[in-house]
Amino acid sequence: MGGDGANNRATEMVSEEGSKAMYAIIEESGGQRRVEQGEEILIDLFKQGNAEAGDAITFDKVLIVGDEGGEAKLGTPYVDGASVKAEIVDPMIKGKKLYIYKFRAKKGYRRKTGHRQRYTSVKVTSIAG
Repeated sequence: MGGDGANNRATEMVSEEGSKAMYAIIEESGGQRRVEQGEEILIDLFKQGNAEAGDAITFDKVLIVGDEGGEAKLGTPYVDGASVKAEIVDPMIKGKKLYIYKFRAKKGYRRKTGHRQRYTSVKVTSIAG
C-alpha cells in the first residue's frame, strides 16, 4: 500500500554515513512541532520580520529527541542540554487570507473582514541532545 514513495522516504532518512535520521519535538509559539534535520518549517513571525536571511535561531525548549531506530530521550518537561539550531530562509512570508464573516439574521448587520498570518521560514540545521 505504501508504494515506492514510502521506500524512497525511508532511504532518504538514512544519511550517507548509514546513521538514522534524528528528530526532535520542540515547543514553539505555544504549540508542539516535530522537526528533522534539513527540514524547512514555518514558525510565527520572528523579531517582527526584522531578522535577516541566514541568521541563526536556537530552540531550547526540546521535549523529545530521538532517531528513527526507536531510541528517544524524553524530557520532564524539557530534555537537559538539548537544542535545535535553525537558519532563517525567508524572514517574512504571508499566509493564506482568512475571511471572517459576522451576520445577524433579520437585522441588516453584515461584516466581512480578512486576516493574513505572517510567518518566518526556517531550515533546521542541527539537532543536539
